[in-house]
Amino acid sequence: MISMIWAMDENWLIGKDNLLPWHYAKDLAYFKKMTQGQSVLMGDMTYQSLKSYYKTKPLPFGKSYVANISDVDYPDAVHVKNIFEFFRHVDEDIFIIGGKTIYELSLPFSKRLYITYVLKAHEGNVYFPKFDLSQYKLIDKKIEEGLIFAVYERKNS
Repeated sequence: MISMIWAMDENWLIGKDNLLPWHYAKDLAYFKKMTQGQSVLMGDMTYQSLKSYYKTKPLPFGKSYVANISDVDYPDAVHVKNIFEFFRHVDEDIFIIGGKTIYELSLPFSKRLYITYVLKAHEGNVYFPKFDLSQYKLIDKKIEEGLIFAVYERKNS
């Protein structure tokens, strides 16, 4: 199953200069809990951002795929040059973890969405692409400390 996970504020903001525009321990713990040991797909900028956080440590995912149209070797990840070809042939559960372009390209293939709603406006310059949430049904929701953790599943899946 292809799943997507992200946090966004009330204006659909997801980033500021390739970093998170906020720091919520509960959100970071949720992201870690959901993705640790899982296969993930991300864009090159998200990969570089995560590498700056983890420095010399390996990324905490089971298998990392990095989508990039340029020819790049990643020492600890599999390069995906054609994301559409990747989705046609992927035979494992994958979490899409960013950034904006990868989310936009992955949305039509995603069966489950893990959205953390940040109940406060923040400053930034990267927004989640608008989409029709009515194509999904809410299957889980928790509210904690100014955050809503919601899980949606695509209807007709």
